[in-house]
Amino acid sequence: QVQLAESGGGSVQAGGSLRLSCAASGFTFSHYCMGWFRQAPGKEREGVASLYTNGGTTSYADSVKGRFTMSKDNIKKILYLQMNSLKPEDTAMYYCAAGCNFEYGVYDVRRYTYWGQGTQVTVSS
Repeated sequence: QVQLAESGGGSVQAGGSLRLSCAASGFTFSHYCMGWFRQAPGKEREGVASLYTNGGTTSYADSVKGRFTMSKDNIKKILYLQMNSLKPEDTAMYYCAAGCNFEYGVYDVRRYTYWGQGTQVTVSS
């Protein structure tokens, strides 16, 4: 049974940092494309970071480039998102995702088959 479980969210002031984790189980973690998405109230889910399979290219949305870093530990089967210099506009529910439906782009939700339940990030000004 595939499971993705996010943790590490919370409330911080602008300029602060958080590190999100996504514990994976039930699939070959190192073989999957992975992504981090976020969804603010009333908005569509948007991709913020993507990793193309094991050791592949990591890409970031322009809105987080230079502030967020995505990494993974294949032994522990954990995906991370280090978020620095947080802004109020980063406030959202953050989700990790796994899958490689290559007909869709790295920030298209249809690319990913498996999703976690999300972890809330709130940044106050």
